[in-house]
Amino acid sequence: MQIAKDKVASIDYKLTDDAGSILDSSEGREPLFYLHGNGNLIAGLEEALEGKASGENLQVTIPPEKGYGIRNDALIQDVEKAMFQGVDNVEAGMQFQAQTEAGVQVFTVVSVEGESVKIDGNHPLAGETLHFDVTVREVRDATNEELEHGHVHGPGGHHH
Repeated sequence: MQIAKDKVASIDYKLTDDAGSILDSSEGREPLFYLHGNGNLIAGLEEALEGKASGENLQVTIPPEKGYGIRNDALIQDVEKAMFQGVDNVEAGMQFQAQTEAGVQVFTVVSVEGESVKIDGNHPLAGETLHFDVTVREVRDATNEELEHGHVHGPGGHHH
């Protein structure tokens, strides 16, 4: 069976940056299961996996435009420390979610100076060229429930 829209695929993968540093890997863990064609993976990886079958191995280089996007300086802003109610110690590297016009967005604290906090709404991998080494383990039909929900329910199709 080949990977196509609304098929569930499981993949082993290793993600590296241009310098060869490993950013993420499924090594030592279960394969990643996803519902193809439903936006559960970055566009470039889904495109590369289209039509592949179990046992196939591929190396894919994905430009930022088909990965996590180009860095957008407009997403970097200074906010008042008072916005972080209930957080005792706001530090660089912390991540938090905020409701924006575009929906829920993840921000990373870049720096803290006095009462001013610089935050960045870019994905941590925005602007990066991504290198994937992927092996397709299995391809199966999605269950009706998975199709309704738009994502996989556990490796065997279990409920939430």
